[in-house]
Amino acid sequence: MKFNWEGVMPAVTTKFKADDTLDLEKFTLNIEAQIEAGVHGIVLGGSLGEASTLTRHEKNILIKETVKIVKGKIPVIMTIAEQTTSIAVEAVKDAKENGANGLMILPPMRYKSTDRETVAYFKTIAQSTSLPIMIYNNPIDYKIEVTVAMFEELLQLDNIEAVKESTRDIINIGRLRNRFGDDLKILTGVDPLALESLLIGADGWVAGLVCAFPKETVAIYELAKAGYVIEATKIYRWFLPLLELDISPQLVQNIKLAEVATGLGTENVRAPRLPLTGEERNRVLNIIADGIKSRPQLPDYKNLIAVPTA
Repeated sequence: MKFNWEGVMPAVTTKFKADDTLDLEKFTLNIEAQIEAGVHGIVLGGSLGEASTLTRHEKNILIKETVKIVKGKIPVIMTIAEQTTSIAVEAVKDAKENGANGLMILPPMRYKSTDRETVAYFKTIAQSTSLPIMIYNNPIDYKIEVTVAMFEELLQLDNIEAVKESTRDIINIGRLRNRFGDDLKILTGVDPLALESLLIGADGWVAGLVCAFPKETVAIYELAKAGYVIEATKIYRWFLPLLELDISPQLVQNIKLAEVATGLGTENVRAPRLPLTGEERNRVLNIIADGIKSRPQLPDYKNLIAVPTA
């Protein structure tokens, strides 16, 4: 499938049953809700998807199931987050064989590689496949930044096409756009900076809270891109307390609680993660409850007529 790196692409959670096995029924329910809301792709196996706890077999099941659910309507992107280059290359082969349409690649896990090592890692993986690639740039969580200079070298490879921009430095979107124009697609990966990022040129949004609030997330994107900034901002301001749940070490637990509240998932996480308890659990539940209570009425965001530009 040929696709553009743009629109809302949920970084979906992995659903587990109480016995710690994959809950494919709830997983299907959530993916179908994302499709109905109008998302533009599905990203599997990221940090929100608890990738570090998944076996190779489980990852392959999730790819196959997602491909089956989406029925070619939207692309399926598999995350590659491995400790060694050779294992990453094997994971890429698995992803392609099981039907993934693209890849999101993280820098080496558990090793703070140098710029030279990071570029070599990405290039080796990219040269092993024909699948299109989005580089995940998140120095806050992974301690490795992919700089403009590094992208200069990486973009020499035709299948490195996009970046999930999660530096939390919104100026970096301008830097990348000014240097590479449309040669590098930019998707924001920071929920509480999403609207700002879209308005200054990001092509899309790899989102987290979309897992629980798919329609609101897509509405913000569609309104912003069609030029309805006031309408998008109104929904975004309502959404912000919820979106901030995405920039926490416990983002998985937070978002899974939100999925339970909206009927789109379960709270089950895989150890070493544990469900939230005590004051922190109550704090998160109160944010979710307040958001649901004041949930905005959405416009017909699927049928917008773009505002003419000068």
